[in-house]
Amino acid sequence: MSATPQKNRASRRVLAAAAGLATVGALVAAMPADAHDRGHGHGHKPRTVDVQLLSFNDLHGNLEPPAGSAGAVSETQADGTVKSIPAGGVEYLATSLRTARKGHPYSVTAAGGDMVGASPLLSGLFHDEPTIEALNGLDLDVTSVGNHEFDEGATELARLQNGGCHPAEGCYEQGKKFQGADFPYLAANVTAEKTGKPILKPYTVWKKNGVKIGFIGVTLEGTPNIVTANGVKGLKFHDEIETVNKYAKELDRQGVKSIVALIHEGGAPASSSYNYNCDSPGAGDGISGPIVDIAKGITPKVDALVTGHTHQAYVCTVPDPSGNPRLVTSASSFGKVYTDTTLTYDRRTKDIVRTSVKSVTSANHVVSRDQAKATDMTALIARWNTLAAPIASRPQGFIAADINGRGSTAPEKPLGNLIADAQLEGLAPADKGGAVVAFMNPGGIRSDLVYAASGSEGNGVVTYGEAFTVQPFTNMMNVVDLTGAQLVAALQQQVSGSNAASPKILQVSKGLTYTLDLTKAGADRVVAGSILLNGEAIDPAKTYRVAMNEFLAGGGDGFAALGQGTNKLVGPSDLDLFNAYLAAHSTASAPLAPPATDRITVIQ
Repeated sequence: MSATPQKNRASRRVLAAAAGLATVGALVAAMPADAHDRGHGHGHKPRTVDVQLLSFNDLHGNLEPPAGSAGAVSETQADGTVKSIPAGGVEYLATSLRTARKGHPYSVTAAGGDMVGASPLLSGLFHDEPTIEALNGLDLDVTSVGNHEFDEGATELARLQNGGCHPAEGCYEQGKKFQGADFPYLAANVTAEKTGKPILKPYTVWKKNGVKIGFIGVTLEGTPNIVTANGVKGLKFHDEIETVNKYAKELDRQGVKSIVALIHEGGAPASSSYNYNCDSPGAGDGISGPIVDIAKGITPKVDALVTGHTHQAYVCTVPDPSGNPRLVTSASSFGKVYTDTTLTYDRRTKDIVRTSVKSVTSANHVVSRDQAKATDMTALIARWNTLAAPIASRPQGFIAADINGRGSTAPEKPLGNLIADAQLEGLAPADKGGAVVAFMNPGGIRSDLVYAASGSEGNGVVTYGEAFTVQPFTNMMNVVDLTGAQLVAALQQQVSGSNAASPKILQVSKGLTYTLDLTKAGADRVVAGSILLNGEAIDPAKTYRVAMNEFLAGGGDGFAALGQGTNKLVGPSDLDLFNAYLAAHSTASAPLAPPATDRITVIQ
């Protein structure tokens, strides 16, 4: 019995100390509970309650710890040096969240989208049922949808929410039916073209002992530009700000005054360290990117923004439209980081206290691998691994060293070159499409090829599971006719139009070379006259056969020129070509070395 009043006394002491020269409202909150909280009946509930909000984003089905550089976070040390810390894996994420919740009677766990999609084989092979099951076990309360939730279309997303076995592949375990997510997936700004209504719930209200917090979930309005056409068929994606403001008003009318927006869109902090002080006042500090304008436009009724999509870790303050500071957070990706935010809830106003006093505090924490594993997650991984093993462990080829893809920050990535070469080789024969060049979108490379063994296969062996983790979409390959002028336009679209602010540099097959001058602006960054194919200038009037996946061939990622191709031939999947190339070009005694990155000359 005695624990509770002591705790309240302690929190009042902290409040009183923090109040300092604060507003009257904060001083009132700091007064002894019984001084201003009469009429609450027996027990004198304190006026304010600290609600713990735990959040993460962009898990992408990474149940096992991600390998190589994709499984590390940067931490700035006291002396200014940066240390790399291995992190992530759902066994550790579960432990981190469960430890964080201790001593917090009011704790809610939310996510910012892309829980599934582009997943490693362990989850992807089973249409992400293992990840939904793990999230149920983690006690996730709510998530917004992200763009990757639409990779397999709205019907499959509805199945992940509601349960039922896969329409084509059935149930994966004898006598077991997939139950679906026991938390709501929110999609406020995604409506069905036919009905005009949201395809899933737009919001949900979390309640405990009279404390109510509303959650509104949206994905980026530009989702159709970054998902295959089939995935977004029959759907409309609406403006993030307008949608959140509309439902915040609706929640407010229902008496829900505390509101958190879950937004699958993000920004780029000035430092990639998870512990960077985003609010430091130095020149060039802070955060940039789409989330800044979104945050500035979202109604002050919303008390905090949990974001994602850019795979960055940040805890930033962006003023709301009335000038009050408001938190915008993101927790890296792949379950490597989680955010712990304290929201001070006022029982009388039913709102979160957002004064100049830090009544809303937040920090990112590493999901380190030197803590105990959650045994239920270990068992879940083992169960699905047993089902996946016959396929996952098949050797596909051999590598001599790490071949970096996702983990490379350079415009031209060794793994990008390898993938593009595999696509060109597979589709160059006349009867396979007659391709003379291949393009790969950088966002489609989901990990590195890591030399160290992931299981019992031995170092340097690339298994089917590892190859799948690199290219999990199994996009079908296309070969199309493009004019030289369209080819040049496509290269310019890497750094102009919708890609001007954050360039998307295509990975190119061997034989294509050009200079990228990042000191210039827009399309001029691709140096005219520097583009050569097998040593010859591109002829604007000539027709070229170009290989790419169906996503790029549909004009995805802002490459409208690539969507103008004609005489389309549909080939095998990108993964099949990748595996065939590994098999043809490597043996145990002659493993494949990382390809040189000498196709794009970059001027910084």
